[in-house]
Amino acid sequence: MTTIKNEMRLVQSMKTPQSKQNQSFSARRPVLTVVIIELLLLLVVFAAGAVATVKQLDYTSPVLMSFTPIALVLIIYLTLRRKWRETGFRSIRTIPASHAKYYIPLLLVLGTLALKGFTELTLSKVAFFIFFTLLVAFVEETIYRGLIFKTLLRKSAVAAVVTSSVLFSITHIMNALSGQSMADTLLQLIYALLLGAALALLMLKNGNIVPLILFHFIHNLIQFLGNDRQDTGTLPYDIFILVVLVAYCVWLTFSVRTKSSSPESSTPGSSMVH
Repeated sequence: MTTIKNEMRLVQSMKTPQSKQNQSFSARRPVLTVVIIELLLLLVVFAAGAVATVKQLDYTSPVLMSFTPIALVLIIYLTLRRKWRETGFRSIRTIPASHAKYYIPLLLVLGTLALKGFTELTLSKVAFFIFFTLLVAFVEETIYRGLIFKTLLRKSAVAAVVTSSVLFSITHIMNALSGQSMADTLLQLIYALLLGAALALLMLKNGNIVPLILFHFIHNLIQFLGNDRQDTGTLPYDIFILVVLVAYCVWLTFSVRTKSSSPESSTPGSSMVH
């Protein structure tokens, strides 16, 4: 009996190193993977910003120059590695009908942004910003609620939600530091942090990135076509949205914690909570 146990231990010790070797780099080094992704993103964005500054290009140019190649790389990577579904690109029908209520606050945020009004619109302007905001939404959601979130989820749900939200906020604050007042910069920091947390919690709950990309796309489109950039007394709207996002994050956190502690959460596919 002792001999059999020793043989089993030997077999197990031989299998463990092999299984670790077969793991991907992101599985073996999740934190380092996230650091590399974030640094590469910031490097590309800063390089594009420097070129745009030197050549005195339009304010959208740095994003176009940096996010277009990033989007192509993401598409190629997800296709070749067959990671679209793993990253969260799934049919909307995979979201339980009972979970539709968790997306209602996002509609409230969009409606509040629309109440700020819109600038004079032209067909060419609308077409350009549809492409521009869809590009931004795809890249940012795929990186933060896709790659970074899924990588850190191997460690814990808390690490995935908090880290992806903080990095999302930091990336936006880098863009906001160009001639913007400290008050506006702080407001944008808090806004991006709360919005990132809400979207990460939704990803944790349903594992579907498609609604998040759609929301991000419409959210940015309203901002770029609206009066948000004109600073014409829109602070009350912003404060209201911040209050909504705080309550939203609390609600989602409670919902996720309740789900993870319920018996149903142990069934395969019922939750992404680890």
